[in-house]
Amino acid sequence: MNQAQLEKVRSAEGFIAALDQSGGSTPKALRLYGIEESEYSSDAEMFDLIHQMRSRMITSPAFNGDRILGAILFEDTMDRTIDGIGSAEYLWTVKNVVPFLKVDKGLVDEADGVQLMKPIPGLDDLLRRAVAKGVFGTKMRSVIKLANPVGVEAIVAQQFEVGRQILAAGLVPIIEPEIDIHSPEKEAAEALLRASILQHLADLPTGQQVMLKLTIPTVDDFYASLIAHPSVLRVVALSGGYTRADSIARLARNHGMIASFSRALTEGLSAKQSDAEFNALLDESIGGIFEASRT
Repeated sequence: MNQAQLEKVRSAEGFIAALDQSGGSTPKALRLYGIEESEYSSDAEMFDLIHQMRSRMITSPAFNGDRILGAILFEDTMDRTIDGIGSAEYLWTVKNVVPFLKVDKGLVDEADGVQLMKPIPGLDDLLRRAVAKGVFGTKMRSVIKLANPVGVEAIVAQQFEVGRQILAAGLVPIIEPEIDIHSPEKEAAEALLRASILQHLADLPTGQQVMLKLTIPTVDDFYASLIAHPSVLRVVALSGGYTRADSIARLARNHGMIASFSRALTEGLSAKQSDAEFNALLDESIGGIFEASRT
């Protein structure tokens, strides 16, 4: 494991940029960026366009390790280059930003108030490739809709089971059991989730650390016990559909929690903007998210 990357993730100020829209969410991301589905005719063209968008963000003067700790990449992005350098290597060597990789393959249908992850075939091979390309950690997402104790425990158990496989490969897993911000039982689900995570953290071998990516809680500082836990390297927040302004305001009230925003980071960016307009808006967005992550 890269010790410089580990120290940056553990102690530096900043946030994690989530640039990991996958095949299912890419059309929506492109549409928000001002590119309609009528403007491309195949998945290959679609992924070329989203890589152009991500490359434009990453190569922007506003995007660097002064305010951004890390960036989460989609597998397709990891396998491509930016300015002729592998994407993960470019992030670290040129921008001083720690690279992470999204490894999940999406969600199964809802049961017991949750959506578990689909199986991840070929995960060991993907992790080996990630290590070879200089990736530091991974991210995998599942979703909690209701405060169902059976469902919440199943979500956390699955996340930690796969997390142990990732730790064994020499990478740090970001465990992401997202709670739907529209859940009618959000606060109750948060209580179940915190208890379950604490139980599973207690089972980790001494010295092993994971990261947690959680929906910003209803009660401020509700996850303080997770942030302080010796087996947790960092707790990051997902924006979950909140607007950037709302996400920033909520995050700022949760001390020690830093952002890992996707849509809230890219909100307002457009393919039609000049580089000056694009860079100015991205700089403003990064600045606001950075400040909220310092509290």
